[in-house]
Amino acid sequence: TNKAKHEVINMAINSTWSRTVITSLTTLFVVVILLIFGGGSIKGFAFALTVGVLVGTYSSVFIATPIMSDLTGDLKPKSKKKSSSFARAKA
Repeated sequence: TNKAKHEVINMAINSTWSRTVITSLTTLFVVVILLIFGGGSIKGFAFALTVGVLVGTYSSVFIATPIMSDLTGDLKPKSKKKSSSFARAKA
């Protein structure tokens, strides 16, 4: 399969998008309940957790993917060269 890197990344994001959204919404549902009905220290923790889940979900999809795409090279395996520095060395 000779697909371009952006096609593979797009397929990966599309295949994990629903799982990411469901996980984040489930976590946010519980954290919002804690935020509404929790005590003083629990409300502060729930607020921090809410911000963390929202920022983490956004960054894992919209920030980490372009960075990974920019930092990685081609998806094709590199060919290995047969010659080595040991073959050229003389005693």
